[in-house]
Amino acid sequence: MSVHAFDLSAFEIATGAARAELAAQVDAICRETGFLAITGHGVPENVIEAQWAAVDAFFAQDMPAKRALTPERGQPYGYLAPLSEALAASRGETTPPDLKESFNGGPLAAPAGEDDPEALSFCYAATPFPDLPGFEDAWRTYYAQMEALAARIMRLFAAALGLPDNQFDAAINAPISALRALHYPATQQGAEAGQQRAGAHSDYGSLTILLPQAGSTGLQIEHAGSWVDVTAPSGAFVINIGDLMARWTSDRWVSTVHRVIARPNEPARKSLAYFHQPNWHANITPLDGSDRYPAVRSGPYLMNKFRATSA
Repeated sequence: MSVHAFDLSAFEIATGAARAELAAQVDAICRETGFLAITGHGVPENVIEAQWAAVDAFFAQDMPAKRALTPERGQPYGYLAPLSEALAASRGETTPPDLKESFNGGPLAAPAGEDDPEALSFCYAATPFPDLPGFEDAWRTYYAQMEALAARIMRLFAAALGLPDNQFDAAINAPISALRALHYPATQQGAEAGQQRAGAHSDYGSLTILLPQAGSTGLQIEHAGSWVDVTAPSGAFVINIGDLMARWTSDRWVSTVHRVIARPNEPARKSLAYFHQPNWHANITPLDGSDRYPAVRSGPYLMNKFRATSA
């Protein structure tokens, strides 16, 4: 299945009926699969290339160097070795741990005046950057580009829902988003029963911006009762809806379950995933005023979901 492609730059310059038609296309995609590919995103290619180079250098290190950045259990940022996480646990499923390793970082700064101790110790904790030339600069630059792109996509989403463009602005002006660099080692030895490179899960926040390695395979979504391989145009970011957006829209939009399958004899692959999450204190309630979901606070909701997946 090819992910629906959408030109963000074309939407942003469109007016009148043309703009409404483009917004309606996004609404239809988000109702059907919750996955779309964004072209016309404007993220400079040199920023992307620098981030890939930094990530490659990090994962090429020996295991002791990477493990030196392992966070304490239940903390979000730093290095997670293979078999450290089981994403399917976020859905209450018991599986062997996932066949992946990752480096994770959070917001570039805490907002002025933030004094919630859980917020400061969890999502605003410092990212333990590795001592590699250029890594921190490349990471921070890419993160800032993703934060700006996510804000643009949220304005697109507001239009797709028939709401004012600034509908979500106040809830995402200090987002507690995380950036994750993922490396999936080659699978020459296969996997245990029920084990995947990334177990079946839905993402927790408002949206995810995924940049898969060019030519990589294995990403699947659960659609119409089956697992379906998905592909996206080269150079596009894959966007998927998260659980909080599904709650916001009273399930008008779907937070689609997805996974990265562990097939035998697959080569190594990598990806970059930016998980956009509303402000720590944002209360997420159905936009239609229904009681389909009770209100949840973005930060504690994220923290509880994250800690459920630690292997």
